[in-house]
Amino acid sequence: MNQLDLQIGGRIKRLRRQKSVSQAQLAAALEISASYLNLIEHNRRRITVPLLFRVAGYFGVEAGELAESDDARLSGDLMEMFGDDIFADSDLTNTDIRDLATHHPAVGRAVLKLFDQLRHLQAPKASDAAGENLAPGHNVVTEAVSDFLQENANYFPTLEAAAERVRHDIDNTSDSFEAGLKAYLFNVFGIEARLASLPNGVVRRLEDNGRVLAFADTLEPESALFALAQHVALLIADGEIRELIDNSTLPQPDSVGLARNVLGSYAAAALIMPYEAFFRACRDTRYDIERLARRFRASFEQVCHRMTTLQRPSMSGIPLHLVRTDIAGNISKRFSLSGIHIPRHSGACPRWNIYAAFLNPGQINIQLSQMPDGQRYFCIAKAIAKGGYSYNAPRRHIAIGLGCHVSQASAMIYADGIDLSAPPGAVPIGVGCRICPRQECGQRAHPQADHRFATDDTKRMENLYMG
Repeated sequence: MNQLDLQIGGRIKRLRRQKSVSQAQLAAALEISASYLNLIEHNRRRITVPLLFRVAGYFGVEAGELAESDDARLSGDLMEMFGDDIFADSDLTNTDIRDLATHHPAVGRAVLKLFDQLRHLQAPKASDAAGENLAPGHNVVTEAVSDFLQENANYFPTLEAAAERVRHDIDNTSDSFEAGLKAYLFNVFGIEARLASLPNGVVRRLEDNGRVLAFADTLEPESALFALAQHVALLIADGEIRELIDNSTLPQPDSVGLARNVLGSYAAAALIMPYEAFFRACRDTRYDIERLARRFRASFEQVCHRMTTLQRPSMSGIPLHLVRTDIAGNISKRFSLSGIHIPRHSGACPRWNIYAAFLNPGQINIQLSQMPDGQRYFCIAKAIAKGGYSYNAPRRHIAIGLGCHVSQASAMIYADGIDLSAPPGAVPIGVGCRICPRQECGQRAHPQADHRFATDDTKRMENLYMG
């Protein structure tokens, strides 16, 4: 049995455990015996190609993700890391990096963690109003939480169950979800929710010794509802959130606060957009984000986030990726089930439609893209503004990117009228300039890590890093 077979068995077992599915349940869904599945997971039987595709469909992943002989995500992150200038004089090859990811993944993740810490220490320190130096950027913490979500495929059954219990109680007692949520908060926890004039930037805060939950009166309705739902979620799913964090490999204690906030937001989205109802609505509307936003009283970004969590066995949505960036190109959120690699440390490819979206704010930008390895993806992006709810209040401009592998694109309404089979129509993109092999690209910001350039006084290229 070769290395490929060994990888597949382990990955199936890991996916099954992440989804909290027993061997018997998975075997029944795949129409094979539990003993045969057990042999596959323990690398004592080979898996047939048809069965490989059934497994991939069940877990909502690409078959290639199971069949690859290395950890593609870890390998991509390591390649990005070794493309940094500090490794410019090294003789490492792509094969060396893939071997590290394949044969010594724990070492690879440790090296990546060290590099994250280095970037954290090198980040410029911010200054407060008094000019005192503050701690450098918390990229180590944010990347740790991002990795945590990725490892769990952004699906947490215990949080879904907690949200379903409370949503059931609310729906049985009130015709209005918002009114029922406020009544639940008061009746169960003795906290009254009310609008208030809060300082700029404060969304909500507890007042009157914790008896009043005040919300900023400048918030848009969907933002106010989400803030309310998140506070309730942190109360009703406190035990589940603590258990998830305690059982994780998140660095303590720095990441706990952020992880708790992220998991609270997850549970809040599950309250507002209940799994089964939201899944069926996604399927019926063919992932029409704006239509879903109106139906569930949620924002564009909230709906996109919720779409990435549809990973329940036997009721899973399209394997999606999600990116959020600001106008300067800083990626603040990244998650990928589609197979596309999103940069960990550097800016993404300027050819990605998530950046072009800033040119037409409020409009959905559609792109069929192709990575250097030939894989094609269908992506949508929209630039939105947050904040600025009162006179002279500052606004924050961000873009949300959502996409899938081209093989899944026809399930989305945005793919209508687009020839998904024609490679010439795909925009050539890359992960980042330092590891992108597209030498002819006129939008290069840096040369490829393993290439050097020389100037020619007789010829001036449009971009010095081309060729």
